[in-house]
Amino acid sequence: MKRAIALALLMGAGFVGGVLWMKQRGASRPAAAEHAPAAEAPADEEAGPTVSRDTNGNAVIAMSDETQGDLGILVKSLAAFQMSREFKGYGRVLDPAPLAALVTELATAQAASAASSTELARLKTLEGQGNASVRALQTAEATALHDQLTARSAGERLVLSWGKAIAGQRDLPAFAQPLVSLDAALVRVDLPVGETLKETPTSARIAALSGQAAEAEFLEPAPNVDPQIQGRGFVFLLKPNSLRLTAGESVVGYIKIPGEPLAGVIVPREAVVRTEGAGWVYVLNSAGDAFTRMEVALDQPTEAGWFVSKGLSAGQYVVVTGAQQLLSFELKGAGGGE
Repeated sequence: MKRAIALALLMGAGFVGGVLWMKQRGASRPAAAEHAPAAEAPADEEAGPTVSRDTNGNAVIAMSDETQGDLGILVKSLAAFQMSREFKGYGRVLDPAPLAALVTELATAQAASAASSTELARLKTLEGQGNASVRALQTAEATALHDQLTARSAGERLVLSWGKAIAGQRDLPAFAQPLVSLDAALVRVDLPVGETLKETPTSARIAALSGQAAEAEFLEPAPNVDPQIQGRGFVFLLKPNSLRLTAGESVVGYIKIPGEPLAGVIVPREAVVRTEGAGWVYVLNSAGDAFTRMEVALDQPTEAGWFVSKGLSAGQYVVVTGAQQLLSFELKGAGGGE
């Protein structure tokens, strides 16, 4: 009995000692934690975007797929495209009011000439029958000649001012009416001084200052020289006037000439960012983890975008959503502003 009591007392003392030891250890943990070094980040933690330069000096922005997704970056494959050879010129939309006035004047003169010629023929018949005086016949002859000369003068001024192609239209009033209502437009494109075309143009792409372009029919070389530009000019008919061009509006004309077409790609308009006085696109590399900013020439607009014949190839991917974000990040990373 005494042995059992002693064993119980011994076990109780051991339990109490264990509790006291655990309390002392627990109380010492916070103090130890205060002096412990901070936990290191996992080795595979995602690194942020970085900016560098390639061997050609182009900016390269590297980032992971996750970061690309967070920024909402979307890319699009460049499509191959062939374009007729073109010669760039500058021009303006011609005012159709003087043409319409000349057409009306010519039509009036022709109608008067036709009427006086008919009257002259009638009086000649009557004079031969003795039913008309010589004086009446002479007056009719003078009137008919005057009307003929007036119609000829109007026709010659039309040719000198607007060229043979326009003056020779089968139905001039029908030709002029869409020009007056802005459903069509006459565009004159002038080459730089000293430049000439060996081949006759086939047509032209007329581009407004907004960048939108449309095909125009070649009519003829301009019948005169612009006193300010002093270059060779060409007249084109834009019908329908899909660009809604108005008289006096400045345009850029890409005159198409015969020859083998140029090969290139179409760059979507939304892929282009502008900085440093030029246009640029961000091209995704083959690994899909970096974007290279490359300069593109913006001198050949099309309805689908910009035609580029150098520096890019079909199948490459360019950023179409988020390009401006990449440019802003690049400029900030380089110490610049937006």
